Amino acid sequence: MTACNETDKKASQTGTSDTSAAKQPAATTNADPENYTTIEWIDNVNQALPKVKEGEIVEVTFRFKNTGNKPLVVDNVSASCGCTVPEKPEEPVMPGKEGLIKAKFDSHGRIGPNTKTLTVVANTNSEKMLNFSVEVVK
Repeated sequence: MTACNETDKKASQTGTSDTSAAKQPAATTNADPENYTTIEWIDNVNQALPKVKEGEIVEVTFRFKNTGNKPLVVDNVSASCGCTVPEKPEEPVMPGKEGLIKAKFDSHGRIGPNTKTLTVVANTNSEKMLNFSVEVVK
């Protein structure tokens, strides 16, 4: 857990965090309420994954549906730790269609219970936090 925290501290101290740079476009999309849409999460936003052996890469998926009448643009998905790499849709999700937020968690050196958060920034009224927990065993 120390390595994860150290990475986060270094990024915030140097101002070179990937999340701060990646959030720049979000301000543009989210600044215009005329383009806001609504989102419904098909999968539980708090997922408990099965136990995994240390060193495994765990994939988690959060499905959603655009329930509004404007295209849904996911500007950014950031992870609470460098051990988790999120993926977002690159194209807008049209009204009535479904999309995916994915993440890969590297369990190397993470023995014990782990809870990770993904922060989703899109053209909706607010950011959404997605959480998953997994226990890593030797």
